[in-house]
Amino acid sequence: MARFGERPAKIDLPAFERLCDEAMPFCEVYGFKVEAIGYGTARARLPAADKHLRPGGSLTGPSQMALADFTLYAALLGAIGEVPLAVTTSLTINFLRRPALADLVADCRLIKLGRRLAVGEVFIHSTDPAADPDEPVAHVTATYSIPPIS
Repeated sequence: MARFGERPAKIDLPAFERLCDEAMPFCEVYGFKVEAIGYGTARARLPAADKHLRPGGSLTGPSQMALADFTLYAALLGAIGEVPLAVTTSLTINFLRRPALADLVADCRLIKLGRRLAVGEVFIHSTDPAADPDEPVAHVTATYSIPPIS
């Protein structure tokens, strides 16, 4: 059995971006940029902006959660194809470090893909030059529900 990332993705970047433009207006609000989609893997970026700041100058938790959820959705569609109605059923985030005002990059890998549920994990890193690139600012695990495909 092929592992995640070893097969061609079932959706490419242009198709995923089209889906975002047509069906997910929140993507424009956050400014997410998908950098890569593979079979069960994805990388996305949250460009730093003042609208993502909380008091004290760090990027908000809700922005980090949205980035993780979005990246997992991209990884899932990379594995199952264009199934827009797949939805998050749970998401757990551990905030590990305070992210300064710099882009955040999320890397996702599916852990388990079943017929009805998928589980993945996401590591979020800061692009702040003062941050250790090996130390994530957040770690996320999440589960998606996959609708029956008719």
